[in-house]
Amino acid sequence: MRKKEARRFYETEALRCGWSVRQLDRQISSQFYEQTALSRNKVAMLKKTGKAETRDAVRADEEIKDPFILEFLGLKDEYPESDLEHALIRHLEIFLMELGGDFTFVAPQRRLRLGDEWYRVDLLFFHRKLRCLVVIDLKLGRFTHADACQMHLYLNYAREHWTREGENPPVGLILCAQKDEAVARYALEGLPNKVVAREYLTALPKEKTLANEIEETRKRLTVRTGSIR
Repeated sequence: MRKKEARRFYETEALRCGWSVRQLDRQISSQFYEQTALSRNKVAMLKKTGKAETRDAVRADEEIKDPFILEFLGLKDEYPESDLEHALIRHLEIFLMELGGDFTFVAPQRRLRLGDEWYRVDLLFFHRKLRCLVVIDLKLGRFTHADACQMHLYLNYAREHWTREGENPPVGLILCAQKDEAVARYALEGLPNKVVAREYLTALPKEKTLANEIEETRKRLTVRTGSIR
């Protein structure tokens, strides 16, 4: 491994999370170090926009990375949303590792009733560090503002009926195939509930691809804040 920083990062994370050799190899091949660097740059952008954010809101952005690499699902180019969900459940151990060490699985297809209609949230997790439920909604296509409205409905219900005493308000994670940063920003900022939109990839990205995305994030940060420190 050429980068000393990357080597130290993987050594620290392997010890902290108790990775096996197979799990460590997978994290290296999925460029977990580069993904983390990219997510941290995006968090830096959030913190320097001058927007007032609560402590828990910023922490949620820090704890949920972007993008997620789901190459282990073995999905073909075209598949229904149900196949994506079932594949995540079948490969839950690897999916939990990709989500991060503080996620614990609660339930698939959790049902909720509103009026005369039944709804289902795709996946329900609990985040130990954030001390809150995380509602995951899977989207095959591009993120839209309607996805944020739907998640807002789920979180209002989850806060009232599923949250236990001592827990923080639930967080929504919209896992989508594509998202436009501007649409996501204006759709998600200022909501009473914390909702984040993250992309997923079903194939391992090339190292150059992530490097380019990190550089683009740095450029956007420069434009919005004037400098990077």
